[in-house]
This record gives sequence, structure tokens and C-alpha cells, in this order.
Amino acid sequence: MLAYIIRRILLMIPTLFGIMVINFVIIQVAPGGPVEQIISELRGTAVDPTSRFSGTGSDIQGGQQQSQQTGGNASSRYRGAQGLDPEIIAQIEKQFGFDKPLHVRFFNMLRGYIVFDFGESLFSGRRVVDLVIDKMPVSISLGLWTTIIMYLVSIPLGIAKATRDSSRFDIWTSGFIIGLSAIPGFLFAILLIILFAGGSYFQWFPLRGLVSDDWREMGPFELVIDYFWHMALPLFALIIGSFAGLTMLTKNSFLDQIHNQYVVTARSKGLKERQVLYGHVFRNAMLIVIAGFPAAFIGILFTGALLVESIFSLDGLGLLGWEAVIKRDYPVIFGTLYFFTLLGLAMRLVGDIAYTIVDPRIDFEKRAV
Repeated sequence: MLAYIIRRILLMIPTLFGIMVINFVIIQVAPGGPVEQIISELRGTAVDPTSRFSGTGSDIQGGQQQSQQTGGNASSRYRGAQGLDPEIIAQIEKQFGFDKPLHVRFFNMLRGYIVFDFGESLFSGRRVVDLVIDKMPVSISLGLWTTIIMYLVSIPLGIAKATRDSSRFDIWTSGFIIGLSAIPGFLFAILLIILFAGGSYFQWFPLRGLVSDDWREMGPFELVIDYFWHMALPLFALIIGSFAGLTMLTKNSFLDQIHNQYVVTARSKGLKERQVLYGHVFRNAMLIVIAGFPAAFIGILFTGALLVESIFSLDGLGLLGWEAVIKRDYPVIFGTLYFFTLLGLAMRLVGDIAYTIVDPRIDFEKRAV
């Protein structure tokens, strides 16, 4: 197994490289960019003028005024740059590193990523690593707890439905979970706020944040209680839309195994139903469920939690990545992309290791990667 793990880790290198190349090209050809953002701010036409372009900002503003006074009418490849002095455009490009060729910028970026140096945000002026570290606790909390609770609920429920197939319990639970899964997570989050976070009825839970403002003054036990008090509604909103598919997958996996010949043989030997179910069926049926764990975790961590983070004002990685895309903050975009890609590849490896734990008969050493 050790040799297989080493091979998988080595394969992460070309995989990361390929993903970064594809996304780098896509981002570069997408309309708009940080230079256009600054041009819009200089002209006062920016939709969201939240950037903090520093360093030579006063010089650029002065250059803009001088260009307007002298009637500069330079042509530029940037939209909205007509009328600006070419020196101003060149100054902005140098500030952002866009004065270098495309391939030079790409390999400079990769050189930094090898040592986990993602550079600085173009607009906030902070190191991307610091931004990711600040946002990571929120996203990890949402993704990890949602996945754990989802599995703890879905697997027992799926097994119970499989052992009671076509019963009244199976029918009404199926209708219940399918009905809940039909409600989008963000819509359910808004409903929870209206009902339980002071929207219109009760104010039992906080509306925003991961902890209270006075969390530094709390003891360990109080801090844990406060943390889960803040996490209750976001987790509930995420779990509602996620556990239905896993429950049905678990049920169908167990039903497929229950009708196999080895189960009939085990029962004919006088084994109790619990021994048959958890001693034989469980190991085989859980393989396909474990295979979906990495995708479930990454999906909840990024795409699933994005709207929930926004609704509950939880400043996590999903929200950070989305805002970076809107602003064309390239270092943050590629930094978060690199982090999620690396985490996704690592979780796939964890899933393979979990395969061997559930079923020791699986040996990845005997097959090609």
C-alpha cells in the first residue's frame, strides 16, 4: 500500500500542473481583469469600487488629471482606456505584473506555488496564504461537520430502509427525504433565518458569524457551546439538501448485496440477521458509499457552502473565491483553486485508503494506478 500511496502522490504533480494550465488560460482570455478594474475606478465607472490599489495610486490619479488636461487620446487594448496616457496604463500593468509575457507570469506563479507562496491579493494587499488561513476554519467547519453528520444520518437510515424495503417505514421516509432534498439549500437557509434567527418569529440562533464577539472571554466549554450554536442553522441548511442522495445510495447498495447468494448461504448456516448484515453485507455495500466521500466533502466545502456562507455572513473560502472571480483578483483565484485541487486529490487518496480498511481484500498494489 505504501508504494501505491507514493505513486498517487507523485501523480498529483502533473495533475496539478494540467489543471493550473487550463484554468490560467481560461482566466486570461476571460473579459475584464484587474487592469480594467483600476481603469474603471479611475474613471469612476467601477460597479464595485472596493479595491485598495496602493503604492503608486496618487501618481496614477495625477497622471490621469494631466492626461485629461493635455487631451491624451492613446489607443489601448483595454476596454475603457481611451483618453488615458499610455504611461498610466504601463504603470498599472507594472504594478500588477502584467508587463511580463504570459508564459513568464505563469512559470513565476508555479515557482512560488512549489513553496506555497501564492503572492499577494491585487486589491486587498494581503498575502493569499494569510487570506486562505483566515477563511479556512469556516469552510473546514462547514464541510467537515456537514459530511460527518450526513454520513451518520444517511447510512443508518439507508440500512433501515433496505431491511424494511417496501414497508410503510420505507415509503414515508422516502417521501420525506425526497421532499426535503427538493428544497434548495439557500432557500431553506432563508427560511431558517425567518423562523429561528429573528427574521419574523423566534430569535433562538445568531444570524451571522462563527463565534460570538466575546468568545475570547469564554471558557473551553462555553466556547464549544457557542461554536455549535452559531453552526446549527448553516449545518442544518446544508445537510437537508445533501443526505437524500446518500441515503438512497446506501439503501440500494445494501439491497443489491442482500439478494446475493453469499447472504443466503450465511443465513442457512444459522447466523443471526445482525451478523449477516454487519458481518458480511456491510463490508461490500459500503464500498460505493465510501467512494463518494471525497466528492461529497469537496462539493460541500466549496460549491455547496458558497450561498450558505453568504446568507449567514460566514467568511469562508467559497465566498473568498467567488469574490476573487468577480474582481479578477488572479492571485486569490489561483491560490484558492490550487488549495481546493490539492485537497480534492488528497481526499481521493484518503478514499482509496478507506477502501482497504473496509475491505482488506482490496489490494491496490496489484493493479495499475
